[in-house]
Amino acid sequence: MADISGFDAIILGLVQGLTEFLPVSSSAHLRIVGDLLGGDPGAAFTAITQLGTETAVLLYFRRDIARIVSAWWFALRGRYGTDLRARLGAPAGRRADHDALMAWFIALGTVPIVVLGVAFQDRIEHTFRNLWLVALTLAGFALVLGWADKISTRSKPLEELTARDAIQYGFWQALALIPGVSRSGGTITGGLLMGYTREAAARYSFLLAIPAVFGSGLFQLVKSLDDFGKAGEPGFGVTLIATVVAFFVGYLVIIAFLKIVSTFSYKPFVYYRLGLAALVVILLLTGVVDANPATTT
Repeated sequence: MADISGFDAIILGLVQGLTEFLPVSSSAHLRIVGDLLGGDPGAAFTAITQLGTETAVLLYFRRDIARIVSAWWFALRGRYGTDLRARLGAPAGRRADHDALMAWFIALGTVPIVVLGVAFQDRIEHTFRNLWLVALTLAGFALVLGWADKISTRSKPLEELTARDAIQYGFWQALALIPGVSRSGGTITGGLLMGYTREAAARYSFLLAIPAVFGSGLFQLVKSLDDFGKAGEPGFGVTLIATVVAFFVGYLVIIAFLKIVSTFSYKPFVYYRLGLAALVVILLLTGVVDANPATTT
């Protein structure tokens, strides 16, 4: 790929921040915009810049996260008893501690994306970034999201989350390993199909993404330390710029998105995804962008 300038980094950071939490696929947008700027920024750059948007999640949900972590720790230490159920936060004969259980549910929901991410790492970094596949997943998953939003009962609050649902959420999130699906789009769609409210599905998608995105981003950061600055690879400085921009923009998007999903349907995102898929196909047919990630130059 071509070298990324400071201006390119700002643009890519804006794209990451604007799209990470919306069901439109930030990785697809970075893949497309990166190619228009001169070359695919790569899976590593995408994963590292996501650290910025996930830091925004930590800041916005700091009280929820602190409550969940403290409840989990107290239950584990034996607040409700010393048997297994009590340490998990669901003591027999007493009301379960939803916050303590939520920590375990997030851990359970993270397993699928970790396992599949390791198993298909090479394809994620190369094969899955083909723009024809991106266009197909953008359009196909738009229809799935629209269908889920239409038929969902949207009656279950997040407090009714179960271990079984948490694992299902995890597999829906794992679909986002393919650019074009969308991490939030996958988990929100899964939540809607399981009957959760739009807001509950959106909030859980934010919380569930924290360990997966931080794990992936930190792994790629350590893995890329020796590659920063090499020809054809994004430098540390521009990657940092993009990450910081993504943090600030992402924080504002979280606030707006949670307000939007509490009031409106997902139809606008469905239409947007279909329009973007059509645009990608036009760009491919006219030779403006290349289907496969550019090789190092």
